[in-house]
Amino acid sequence: MFPSQSYINISFFQPQSFLMTGIPGLETVRGWISIPFSSMYTMALTGNCLILLAVKRTHSLHQPMYYFLCMLALSDVGLTLSTMPSTLAVLWFDYRFIGFHTCLIQMFFLHSFSVVESSVLLAMSFDRFVAISNPLRYTSVLTNNVIIRIGAVIVARATLSLFPVPFLLKRLNYCPGKVLLSHSFCFHADVMKLACADITVNILYGLYVVLSTVGVDSLLIVMSYVLILHTVMGLASPRERVRALNTCIFSVSVQIENITSPWNHALFAILFQHILLPTTVFPDDWHPRARGHPWLDLHPLLLYVHCGTHWKLPHPPGCEEDP
Repeated sequence: MFPSQSYINISFFQPQSFLMTGIPGLETVRGWISIPFSSMYTMALTGNCLILLAVKRTHSLHQPMYYFLCMLALSDVGLTLSTMPSTLAVLWFDYRFIGFHTCLIQMFFLHSFSVVESSVLLAMSFDRFVAISNPLRYTSVLTNNVIIRIGAVIVARATLSLFPVPFLLKRLNYCPGKVLLSHSFCFHADVMKLACADITVNILYGLYVVLSTVGVDSLLIVMSYVLILHTVMGLASPRERVRALNTCIFSVSVQIENITSPWNHALFAILFQHILLPTTVFPDDWHPRARGHPWLDLHPLLLYVHCGTHWKLPHPPGCEEDP
């Protein structure tokens, strides 16, 4: 370790690498702990790839709602791949170092895919709003070209929103003695707190990104389902109401899963933190995908299997099967 005098004349410092949190005191059982983590990452990737394969090979699923579900699965795959290498490196090989620039790149993709997922959930709610409020024009409004444009806008929005973040962190002066991350991967708040400089700009821009993406998306999602409910309640026939609501059951289920999954994760994290792991590697960010944990990424497959075996998969208006 360098003596403290080495830093006296240094006016600007950036560490070559950060030290990710391992599992102190449990090095001897690190291999056993890696088994459930590896299994969950494998299931997450397999489950989401199965969704993509099922939609691709089943012609009846070539509908806007399932295209958006594929986008959601792709964002889940991206989030899983963003955190998997560093997490498994810590658990498998006890390799806890991550380069400064590698950390910034990982953080960029982690948060970008989180914004992508939020945007896809908004697109899914818009899809159901069009299907309920204007069913006769559903296929003409949400054409393949429109869906491709929506996907391009979602990717561009996430990229442009998060692009300045690594550069805002790179300009900061960091403390030579503060290189310990609190998790096995990098995210904005964790890296930002290691700086020995004014981070007001970083805090404000981070708040802006959250409010302009997840905040706005959440508000619009709630508004869309309120309008859907208002439209459904205006239908004269109870049978028509049930039939209309059935077309958006799947989308609502996905939305509810994303709302409740932070609570499920919190319970799981408490179990590991206080019973198994003295030092947890789980993140405390409330956005489920920003944590990058794969068991939260399984919900699209579980919903797909449940709908396929117990419910009639909802079809857009005009495409329902004959009774």
